[in-house]
Amino acid sequence: MMGLLLGHYDYSFTFTVAVVLLLLCPTLPRFCSAGDGRLMVPMTLVRDAADAGAVCLDGSLPAYHLHRGSGAGATNWLLQFEGGGWCNDVESCLIRAGTRRGSTTLMNKQEVFSGILSNNASFNPDFYNWNRVKLRYCDGASFTGDSHFRNKSSVLYFRGQRIWDAIITHLLPRGLAHARKALLSGCSAGGLSVFHHCDDFSRKLPNATVKCLSDAGFFLDAKDIASNFTMRSLYEDLVTLQGVEKNLNEDCKASLANPKLCFFPQYVLRYITTPFFLLNSAYDVYQINHILVPPSADIQGLWKSCKTQLSECNTAQINLLQGFRREMLRASLFIFRGSRRDGMFINSCFSHCQSELQPTWLALDSPRIHNKTMAEAVGDWYFGRNVTKLVDCPYPCDRHCHNLIPQIAQNDDL
Repeated sequence: MMGLLLGHYDYSFTFTVAVVLLLLCPTLPRFCSAGDGRLMVPMTLVRDAADAGAVCLDGSLPAYHLHRGSGAGATNWLLQFEGGGWCNDVESCLIRAGTRRGSTTLMNKQEVFSGILSNNASFNPDFYNWNRVKLRYCDGASFTGDSHFRNKSSVLYFRGQRIWDAIITHLLPRGLAHARKALLSGCSAGGLSVFHHCDDFSRKLPNATVKCLSDAGFFLDAKDIASNFTMRSLYEDLVTLQGVEKNLNEDCKASLANPKLCFFPQYVLRYITTPFFLLNSAYDVYQINHILVPPSADIQGLWKSCKTQLSECNTAQINLLQGFRREMLRASLFIFRGSRRDGMFINSCFSHCQSELQPTWLALDSPRIHNKTMAEAVGDWYFGRNVTKLVDCPYPCDRHCHNLIPQIAQNDDL
């Protein structure tokens, strides 16, 4: 049952960061966006979405969190897709529908805005005063599905595409229609959503300067250590179950014998016409755990120590990790090399999702490439100060990294 991917990671590092901020605030107030270092933003339900069939897996209403911009940023908008894995079969989607990943009734009604969503100029100098929106994720297919499942006792709604449309329709008369600048971003499964909605977002805002940023969303179509395409199998099942294929890029589908592969970023990216920025780790810990070394390919647990403690990796394992890095760079540089509109920041940290965490986005000891933080790189790219394409040297050369190794519970089917 692979469908609960990513939803059970316990990023204990995030809690540690929050504690550190609490300790630093009294002495370094410029590094805190509120008295306790956190900006809490309430949830807004899209109450007319059900009329269009735009509902979560369990039938609950979709939702977002909006923190209004001010001053020079009052007419600029940043929309951030929430991440949280996928479900690719009925069993896993039924389980997901009973959790915060499939129902807004079970979600926190307030969300912390930090990193790229922060309203503090010291933390987020280029986007702090924009209208910033977090789109809650409750469909299990990166906002792309349009189908449903029903039997005698259960019903599941695969309506991610309709949720996207409903939220945008809701935001347009609330100021989005008059946007002068806009950035569509997302993390993980939300980062994958950006690939599939970037050009549509641009079309919906014809009078705005629109660009797109994917954080940790460049999931590879790659073989695992047992020479199986584990991720490809998962995505193909997902596309079939949730009715995704009709919403995939038409040019991409026409170019491939198997159009379902257009769910993968590396195949659809070349057809995106809106300026695009890739923010990713070359050693993305999610991809290491589920694409390169999924549980099905490591039955004996030979990678268990390596995946939780880098110092425990042997030479052969390090070589495989370096090969995975090379594969990611080949897939991205093939498309981005020579482009003047697109940017990238590919570091060598063992992490997953870096734009929403303040210590990785912009702080005194943030990860850097050529002495530039990811916040600086993204800002330079968006505002045309410098078209930034930064690729880090291979592990272990980067001393700026925050290696965010997830703690995986024993019973997690990840």
